[in-house]
Amino acid sequence: MNIGYIRVSSCGQRTDRQLEGVALDRVFMDKTSGKNMDRPEFQACLRALRAGDMLHVHSIDRLTRSLQDLLSILEDMADRNVTVKFYKENLVFSGESSPFQRLHLQIIGAVAEFERALIRERQREGIALAKQRGKHKGSKKRLTEDEITLLATRAIKNKENILGLAREFGISRQTAYRYLQYARCRSSSCTAGVLPDMEDII
Repeated sequence: MNIGYIRVSSCGQRTDRQLEGVALDRVFMDKTSGKNMDRPEFQACLRALRAGDMLHVHSIDRLTRSLQDLLSILEDMADRNVTVKFYKENLVFSGESSPFQRLHLQIIGAVAEFERALIRERQREGIALAKQRGKHKGSKKRLTEDEITLLATRAIKNKENILGLAREFGISRQTAYRYLQYARCRSSSCTAGVLPDMEDII
């Protein structure tokens, strides 16, 4: 089957210029960002593809905006014997390995690794700069067992305000609720790893 995938970032953008004139048996269309692969129609498209099918995409950036994701998708398609065709770049990747395809995949992989290295370097530089400015506080505070017991006692038995307690202990409200869940299960009020709902804690 010839399956097309179309993506635009918003509902107001036009889709008729993508894959115009291409004979397709089925089309999947997302109107969302391409920053990750968690897109409903894209996931449905992947599930629909079978060995021998061809996936038609207007351009690489319509499929994904991440080189790492692109490499992962192309490798997965090759393993499944699915051909991927990008019209704007005039590139075709199939399950039949060739020196040309291997070269392109190696280039994509190298650039993806370079991209990951740049991201890690920017993160390190950002943390170092934040430390210089006194804004980086490291990882979130973790409470000791005694502090968790005290938090639970004051919240559950003394009925103290959870938001006020969270501020006092230097944690977020959501983290405070998680500690209360932990304290309640630790005291054997839940079974076999089944946690109570947050609303039921206090």
